Amino acid sequence: MSGHLPYTTPLEFPALPSPVAMLRITELRLPIDHSPEDLRAAIVQRLDIAPQGLAGFSVFRRGYDARKGLDFVYSIDCDLACAGTEAEILCRLARDRRIGPAPDMHYRLVAHAPAQAARPVVVGFGPCGIFAALVLAQMGFRPLVLERGKPVRERVKDTWRLWRDHELDPESNVQFGEGGAGTFSDGKLHSQIKDPAHRGRKVLVEFVRAGAPEEILYLSKPHIGTFRLVGMVEKMRAEIESLGGEIRFRARVDDLLIEDGHVRGAILADGTEIRTDHLILALGHSARDTFEMLHRRGVFMEAKPFSVGFRIEHPQALIDRARLGKYAGHPLLGAADYKLVHHAGNGRAVYSFCMCPGGNVVAATSEAGRVVTNGMSQYSRAERNANAGIVVGIAPDDYPGGGPLAGIALQRTLEARAFALGGGNYDAPVQRVGDFLAGRPTHAPGEVEPSYKPGVRYTDLASTLPPYAIDAIREAIPAFERQIPGFAMHDALLTGVETRTSSPLRIKRGDDLQSLNVRGLYPAGEGAGYAGGILSAGVDGIRAAEAVALAIVGKTLSPS
Repeated sequence: MSGHLPYTTPLEFPALPSPVAMLRITELRLPIDHSPEDLRAAIVQRLDIAPQGLAGFSVFRRGYDARKGLDFVYSIDCDLACAGTEAEILCRLARDRRIGPAPDMHYRLVAHAPAQAARPVVVGFGPCGIFAALVLAQMGFRPLVLERGKPVRERVKDTWRLWRDHELDPESNVQFGEGGAGTFSDGKLHSQIKDPAHRGRKVLVEFVRAGAPEEILYLSKPHIGTFRLVGMVEKMRAEIESLGGEIRFRARVDDLLIEDGHVRGAILADGTEIRTDHLILALGHSARDTFEMLHRRGVFMEAKPFSVGFRIEHPQALIDRARLGKYAGHPLLGAADYKLVHHAGNGRAVYSFCMCPGGNVVAATSEAGRVVTNGMSQYSRAERNANAGIVVGIAPDDYPGGGPLAGIALQRTLEARAFALGGGNYDAPVQRVGDFLAGRPTHAPGEVEPSYKPGVRYTDLASTLPPYAIDAIREAIPAFERQIPGFAMHDALLTGVETRTSSPLRIKRGDDLQSLNVRGLYPAGEGAGYAGGILSAGVDGIRAAEAVALAIVGKTLSPS
């Protein structure tokens, strides 16, 4: 390689035969415009070896630090051809905590299906369901997937009908259909979950095999974008089918067959009965009718905290300047993001959620007569505005009525208020930040043009959320201004309401990942309360697949 790094493919340098040591270097800093030769020289210097002792290397992680100037920060896996065993080399380098053995990051299947193995069922085909089905198929279990919505390309058309024509299909929208809610998002693929079995790496590798850019394997904050996700989902479906799996669309599960505390099957909306002793519930956080059915059936669940708020939009150029300074617009950095939190005086935490650089605010309802917002970006992140949820944490004590479904009732109430305030046709209510802080309605647009489709109505958002949430957000926005100059600009735009930040309930499960009171039922992913984004949902889907496979072959699930 010569010249400057393109950063569009994994940064790999081939190893010489039989290196004697494989090490990982962390916190290796270089100026943003460094060359490949600069990177190699920095590795050699950190290891304190002769240049010929570096047989090859690859980039495991790359991020940037803009706190003092702007540097790329690397983690590098190195193959060494120098004399001495790995232990001897590490002993010599023990003074440097940033050097250690390179871990084995390969994911390994936990089982293989025996002949005539029972066929498991996966309900839902979002990230959790996709990876549960994929891993089960790779182990030879030929899973049957039941998805209430449509194939992803039909679903895209239905979603655009809401955005363009105010027409909602309750079974095919941003929330329901192949790919799940993550298909209409920024496609973020980073998470803070602990992952000793490298399931997260498995998710990223499978995404690359399906067409994701290879840079997601090493960027510290990788993302894919909606358009790429559509094609990737189709390729993953094709692989599941090629391995003996089956995906049925428009197959909503309306009931479960439960006998003596064990699941024995599912009943579809058309009356079809599917028999199975192992069923993974990979529901999205908006499967409200399914939650209600499970509650009627006595499946143990409980209310859990979630968050509510608004989407906020700024010019992306403003965020770039605030976060990157003189490096704003640098082609290697792209559109800047942010992550903010404020602890308000009334005890509420306010934070930015699902920040979408260079993206759009989108209509995300799945029920008639309600307005819900979310954020979406394409891979390029090239739209004029940045947007993020500005949301307030709430807890079960805040939900009127009590019980596991009380959070759903609150969501519906807030979404119905937004629907009415927006004009009753799926337009969203919006307000300029300066007016929101001053407690007066907005009557006309300002500098920031709203990206929400199908349309907006300028108004006063104070009635859309509980008073404690409004008070906390009004306190938080000026506090965020101190971190990002311009954040509280008068013409920045708030769009209501953001209510589907996470599932409002948790379907409780034990260490074996089965429901606490229904054997053979495996609640998993975001809807069940065990994930919060594409990557973590995929990882939980893999865990559920492992649990099912080991249950079928009679082994014990690892606690990791």
